Amino acid sequence: MEKSKKTLLINALRFIQSGEAESSSPQEILTWSIKNFQQDIALSCSFGAPEGLVLLDMMHRIDPKSRVFVLDTGRMHEAAYELIDRVRERYDKDVEVIVPHAPDVEEMLGRVGMNGFYESIENRKFCCRIRKVEPMNRYLAGLDAWVTGLRREQNVTRESTPKIEIDRGHGDMVKVNPIADWTHDQVMSYVEAHNVPINRLHTEGYPTVGCAPCTRAIGPGDDIRAGRWWWENPETRECGLHEIGEEQGSGI
Repeated sequence: MEKSKKTLLINALRFIQSGEAESSSPQEILTWSIKNFQQDIALSCSFGAPEGLVLLDMMHRIDPKSRVFVLDTGRMHEAAYELIDRVRERYDKDVEVIVPHAPDVEEMLGRVGMNGFYESIENRKFCCRIRKVEPMNRYLAGLDAWVTGLRREQNVTRESTPKIEIDRGHGDMVKVNPIADWTHDQVMSYVEAHNVPINRLHTEGYPTVGCAPCTRAIGPGDDIRAGRWWWENPETRECGLHEIGEEQGSGI
């Protein structure tokens, strides 16, 4: 491990262990992150949830050259592509588009078919791995830190999300979740206050938008993520990008 990277990880761990991260605002956390990691940190934005766009706006205000990327699975809603272009125009931002490895997709389709993910959790996670997890892993290998829009109230699998953590699953890089303690109302208040562009499907009953075959509109009173992989139990509704890894430790 390069000395500079090791130093950054040690500094991040100290920030975590001091408790200061949990009491800091999203803007303070992002300012600290961009100052420390500069161009070796990027925001993961799905363009299907307002959280990512809120963070994009915050980061752009801190540093207009801040980086953002999107995983184009090949099965996204057209509304997401439209939003990517709107963001590029609004912020004069280079959105880095990451795509899956074509031979891997072809091999998967040969094994489970076009919509085999409906048949079992194993098939669905296989699809997510090929279209999302593996492309993400390849991209993150070139960074020292990444930013996500994870919030604790989004799902039972995210209730213990810290604002900053050491991402063991991606080679001990730093994972930054600045709005982990925010509510949905706080997110939407920021959107309205700053006129942040968001996915048009949010007004059509889609509070969060993933791949088209795996997302549907929800009804009044439904959980905010009820439309994602709706045929599964809430405990399995993750694609693998944010699997809970080892607890933070000092073994850097």
